[in-house]
Amino acid sequence: MTPLIDDTHDAELQSWVESANHPASDFPIQNLPFGRFRLKGSSAPLRIGVAIGDQVFDLKAAGLIATDDMNALMAAGMDERRTLRRAISMALRRGADNSESRAALLPQSDVEMGLPCHIGDYTDFYTSIHHATTVGKQFRPDNPLLPNYQWVPIGYHGRASSIGVSGESFPRPLGQLKAPDAAAPVLAPSRRLDYELEVGVFIGRPNARGEAVTMADAESRVFGIALFNDWSARDIQAWEYQPLGPFLSKNFASTLSPWIVTTEALAPFRSPFLRPAGDPQPLPYLDSPANREAGAFDIQLEVWLQTARMREAGQAGECLMRSNFSDAYWTVAQLVAHHTVNGCNLQAGDLFGSGTLSGPAPEQGGSLLELSQGGKHPIPLANGETRTFLEDGDSVILRGYCERSGMRRIGFGECRGMVLPARQR
Repeated sequence: MTPLIDDTHDAELQSWVESANHPASDFPIQNLPFGRFRLKGSSAPLRIGVAIGDQVFDLKAAGLIATDDMNALMAAGMDERRTLRRAISMALRRGADNSESRAALLPQSDVEMGLPCHIGDYTDFYTSIHHATTVGKQFRPDNPLLPNYQWVPIGYHGRASSIGVSGESFPRPLGQLKAPDAAAPVLAPSRRLDYELEVGVFIGRPNARGEAVTMADAESRVFGIALFNDWSARDIQAWEYQPLGPFLSKNFASTLSPWIVTTEALAPFRSPFLRPAGDPQPLPYLDSPANREAGAFDIQLEVWLQTARMREAGQAGECLMRSNFSDAYWTVAQLVAHHTVNGCNLQAGDLFGSGTLSGPAPEQGGSLLELSQGGKHPIPLANGETRTFLEDGDSVILRGYCERSGMRRIGFGECRGMVLPARQR
């Protein structure tokens, strides 16, 4: 499917919501990401809105939708989604403001955000060959990349119930830890707590059980993309992950940004998908001309760390690394095609994690496991602190944005979570 660019992407388009016109805003009128909100302190059901500048536009109050069911909205076909995007764009364009539209506008500072939809199932993939290779070298120096990696989009089914929204905090997890020279494991708080820089891909239109989604149809099943931090307890993981893979090391917390940037908004920021020379080409069911031409998403990603000392000093934090989603070894369309080739039925609101998104350079590791080389090389911070893994009171902030000449910059907001001390048993 060829990404469609139309007048809703026009870089000169302005909104009557003046904060959306600021060049640094993540949420100009060209973006229009979806989320669910309610007034702070309210117990009212979550409503559907789009971010515009520093405001939230309540779509139901504006008369643009008749439902508060985000999953139902996500399940709509591409034509319906494009029609809704155009209607929202028209309502927010400069000169189109009226009393009904203004009444549907709320400051983001006055609302609390929920998860953007009901997440029924969650699958975490392993799409970064740079991450797979760097981590593999720590365990298998002579053979870091397993033989199936370049053929199969590797993934595992995770736990949806422990996914929270940006701004959350969570206690350091407990689990079994075993030192290399110990005769037996012990139950203790994780000492090697880590973040993972990922994006979350949301499924929109479902497929029937037994129906394999083709590459030609795969992107029509995707609603959009958010930022995703799949926190990991590396010491718990090292003891438990064989033979069945991650379990308690991953299911204690994952943090998601509250806004889904739609594939329509991302249309101007697509890139060719090219395998390095000498690598095997994907099997036919994972290949298509459209995927080769524009299957990748050019999304700039950043990880920031704010320690407790930085927060007390009023410091916003320090950027630890930058990478790009376009460096992933597998595309979003390939993930959908592979996930369904066996007949698996995806549902609206299902979430795919990309896996840790590291870049090709050593300083582009998408986790502390990589940046500190397994804890062997502490990372110096500008305020004199160091980190190998996360300490209590640390906040990790993920940020993402898209920029391209001739197009309006759009962003994803932030994905923030803080580590609390472990709870006593």
